Amino acid sequence: MNTFIEKYVNPLTDFGFKKLFGSEPNKELLIDFLNQILPERHRIQDLQYAKNEHLGAVESERRAIFDLYCRGESGERFIVEIQKAKQNYFKDRSVYYSSFPIQEQAKKREWNYRQEPVYTVGILDFVFDDHKDEEEFLHVIELKNQRCDVFYDKLKFIYIELPKFKKTQAELETHFDKWLYVLRHLSELQDRPRELQERIFKKLFQAAEIAKFSQVEREAYEESVKYYRDIHN
Repeated sequence: MNTFIEKYVNPLTDFGFKKLFGSEPNKELLIDFLNQILPERHRIQDLQYAKNEHLGAVESERRAIFDLYCRGESGERFIVEIQKAKQNYFKDRSVYYSSFPIQEQAKKREWNYRQEPVYTVGILDFVFDDHKDEEEFLHVIELKNQRCDVFYDKLKFIYIELPKFKKTQAELETHFDKWLYVLRHLSELQDRPRELQERIFKKLFQAAEIAKFSQVEREAYEESVKYYRDIHN
């Protein structure tokens, strides 16, 4: 009986996600992915990682720890979360988390309340109960008025329900399709498919190769995989 040995890291594990998208040498990967889901006016050329732990205004208030938190060169804030298992109040948590980058923009003394855009991106390894009968897997939410006109365009929530993405390699059409395929299937692959020959995916596959990890990284990844499997089991 053949035993399957992973060649590439699972990007849906905590370690895998931060290894591929949360490190300075690989930030090009995060930029390319985010630019597939951002409106054209907020496409980013560069970003800086910021502290991912945020405390309340007073010590007794609950803190928030984001998977990734970064800022675009024009001041936009991006919270990027990977959610491995269904959580009853994940939307509520997203709104709560978005309040931290909003509040941190407050200035002491005189301030006109101008805010830079805040995006919360949720990559979900589950399907929302209230969307389970819909085929659509990409949800972009913003504040609108009673006529469905955008009332405020600087606060957006973007959710991707990965289990709904069913395309095979041969069916991949867009760059976004390819990203979703990688997120779902990277750890199952033994070679980079011919459909993923762009330079950005060459870099991703190189960064994801487990054989290149240090011993400490391998141990950390194994722990992360165990946690991921425990959640799904």
